[in-house]
Parts: sequence; structure tokens; C-alpha cells
Amino acid sequence: MKLFANQKTLDLSTPQIMGILNFTPDSFSDSGQFFQLDKALFHVEYMINAGAAIIDIGGESTRPMAEEVSLDEELSRVVPLVDAIHQRFDCWISVDSSKPEIMYEAAQVGMDIINDIRALNEKNALQMAVDLALPVCIMHMQGQPRTMQTAPQYHDVVAEVRSFLSEKIEQCLQAGVKKENLILDPGFGFGKSVEHNYSLLKELNQFCSMGYPVLAGLSRKSMLGAILDKPVEQRLIGSVTSALIAAQKGAKILRVHDIAETADALKIWQATEQ
Repeated sequence: MKLFANQKTLDLSTPQIMGILNFTPDSFSDSGQFFQLDKALFHVEYMINAGAAIIDIGGESTRPMAEEVSLDEELSRVVPLVDAIHQRFDCWISVDSSKPEIMYEAAQVGMDIINDIRALNEKNALQMAVDLALPVCIMHMQGQPRTMQTAPQYHDVVAEVRSFLSEKIEQCLQAGVKKENLILDPGFGFGKSVEHNYSLLKELNQFCSMGYPVLAGLSRKSMLGAILDKPVEQRLIGSVTSALIAAQKGAKILRVHDIAETADALKIWQATEQ
């Protein structure tokens, strides 16, 4: 498997690390410590040197109970940062947004991947993805960020998430998105209970067998805290372990905060697979 964008190729024959850059003042995991351009760029340099192939930029927090951000505010956060990273670093740039205006403006300054937690459901988002012809990650979420963790319910979470993604794939293909541009994300922590999340992780190979690259984002999430009984800043081992399990089950993109540690774990695993 490979991704193509802006005359670049990303080889997914081995899992690639996507480093998280929350350019917001209210991120659940880093409390906005990178919410200044110079600090953000230093952190990007660190992540790339530590082993990240992709930098995922978010200008709106999607943690439970998060407040919505206006279009102008999100534009002012995301677009200058994408431009600055594109000018300075040789990496893939992903933008975590559901707004077509953000997608368009970010693409003009160097975005390579659309990472949409709302699976192109916002007005004009699907057509924008078609027009931009960039790789796009479609994610499953039950509800919206502000309310998604209020008693999520499923009859069979694996079957229902798989069915949702299958329907979205068909919708995207019919609209004109190229097959090779689709990435799937089961949406760990987005409208799922602890039990739902672990069911998805256990059966992640079912999503990886659908014929598209799968992105797994479990880093520091509450599903880990629930098992470990530890706060966000003490979930390193849990985050690396869950990323490694996802990779072993077939995930091709691992969205993480702890780049170097995840890279080390992948190297040891890959050495045993040779």
C-alpha cells in the first residue's frame, strides 16, 4: 500500500507514525503547550527526528465536551502553521478538520492528507475532497464531540462501525474520490465506551481486511486510563502498547503523541518479523 500526494509517496508496507500537533489552547493531552508558532515548529522538528512521517495538525479540540471553534479562528490557527511546516520540513502534513474551507485553504499551502472525524458529512466537504484529490481519512463517530461520550450504545460495535465505513467508502467512490486516496479510522474514543473500544482493537484486523489503509488513534485516551487507572500524563506505556497491538493487527498509520517510544516498539516488533 502507498499514498500519493503533491508529488510525494508514502510507503505503507510498514506502519508509519503520525505525530499529533494540537494547535489549540485546550487539548486534552498537552494542555495547549504548543499553542505558539515557534513552540509548535520546534515540536514538529522533534517529532520528525524521532520518527514521525506525518504531522497531524488540529485547530479545534475534539475531546469530549469540547467547545466548537469558529471558521475564522480555525483558519487563523491552521493555515499559517501548515504553511510554516511545509516551508521548513520534509514530511507529510495532515489536517484534522471537517470544514471544507479549512481543507481548501490548507491544501493551497501544503496539506497532503485530509483527516476528517466527521467522515466528510459537513456540507460541501465530500465535494471538496473530490476536488482536492488528496488522501482522505474517514472516521466513525457516534454523535458529536460535545456529547459523544454520553452513553454510547451499539448492538454489535464492530459490525456497525464496519458497516458505516463500508457505506462511506461507497459514497466517496461514487462521488469521485479515488480508491487509492481512502484511509479508514474506526474512531477509538469517539462515541464508544471502554468495552466498545477494546472490542474494536481486538477485531481491528476486520477493518484492515477491507482493502484500505487503517489509521489507529489510541494515544493517551481514556480507554487506557480506565484500565491503568492513571491520568493522561502517565499513559505512555499503555499508549505504546496499544499502538503496537494495532500495528500487529494490520494498522498502517499510528496516530500518537509519543513518537520516539512508539518508533522503538515498532523496530523491535519488525526485527522479530524478518
